[in-house]
Amino acid sequence: MTEKIQLKGITWGHTRGFVPMVATAQRYEELCPAVEIVWTKRTLQEFADKSVTDLAMEYDLLVIDHPWTGHAAAKGMLAAFDDYLSADFLADQRANSVGKSHESYNFLGKQWALATDAATPVAASRPDLLQALQVALPRTFEDVLALAKTGKVGFSLLPIDSLMHFYGLCCSLGEEPCQDNEKVISDAVGIKVLKLFKSLADELDAGFYDKNPFRVFEEMTQRDEIAYCPFAYGYSNYARAGYARKVLHFHDLVSLNGTPMISTLGGAGLAVSSQGKHIDVAMDYARFVATPEVQETLYVENGGQPGHLRAWKNEQVNAATANYFSNTLPALDRAYLRPRYDGHLYFQDHAGDIVVDYLRDGGDEKVVLDKMNAMYLESLVDKEDHG
Repeated sequence: MTEKIQLKGITWGHTRGFVPMVATAQRYEELCPAVEIVWTKRTLQEFADKSVTDLAMEYDLLVIDHPWTGHAAAKGMLAAFDDYLSADFLADQRANSVGKSHESYNFLGKQWALATDAATPVAASRPDLLQALQVALPRTFEDVLALAKTGKVGFSLLPIDSLMHFYGLCCSLGEEPCQDNEKVISDAVGIKVLKLFKSLADELDAGFYDKNPFRVFEEMTQRDEIAYCPFAYGYSNYARAGYARKVLHFHDLVSLNGTPMISTLGGAGLAVSSQGKHIDVAMDYARFVATPEVQETLYVENGGQPGHLRAWKNEQVNAATANYFSNTLPALDRAYLRPRYDGHLYFQDHAGDIVVDYLRDGGDEKVVLDKMNAMYLESLVDKEDHG
């Protein structure tokens, strides 16, 4: 009896991250009995923190955050999909990208992951609580601030999420961050953003400094205190009947100065290690997961949040998720693609602490920006080498 080809995969330990990978692996094994795929999970923080270089030495398949793309390309630890999959397949992936999800894994002209999961900060509500409060769904930033003053608003204030919200607010005020090699954002816009952000953060319970996005949604569904979240990386699981104690409805972002707000693209991509013994088999499994047929059925039915546009527009998928996908697609289409050059990971890992210190303790906004700029300049060292 021939020994099975075994592939090892690593993803993050939430229903959205883990269960669809196990389900697709099971089905792939049924179609290809000579292959066995074993998935392992890590925490969301480990998902963001642990180097793809280290993981690629251990695992054949990696679910990655797109900011790792530049690092992975620089270190040569991932295999490029262009070298294994057909041009037609990749063209379909590109044409059916949700926002810039597919592009987010393309670096130095190569595709380093398939966008099997798409997300950006979107709004969430408990319609029953808003109705009980006799409050309409917020439409503007001012509406959110007014509701926050009643203690009914929450969102993640972890350092990484605070930095992503800072980026989104900069874009919403008309200026994309990290476009200049001298500073993160102009002083004029940066100061406005910090003041605006702090005005809202000051109304939140301090417990939100310790909650990541899905912990915010757990808070909203397991208890009856928080009626609205203005921006958190969306998890369609909480829009599904039976998943949590209460169902959340998800929405596009509110407007700021008359224009819909912009958020910072997230999501996850399925990558293949260049260090594995069976790269061709791993590539074929990744292709299988990313096909529209699997994305809009097996993947999403098992808690996944697909990255193929066909799934987002599928009527059955939307019917099962209180229209999560059709309601939030405009926010995905507008979402800002943050920098992915190798050195930016250092900035992303540490700049959020500067923002959080300011949100908690206040201070001179110009001093805050100066600290961020100093860190940004340090992060640019690798940019010249890696694009």
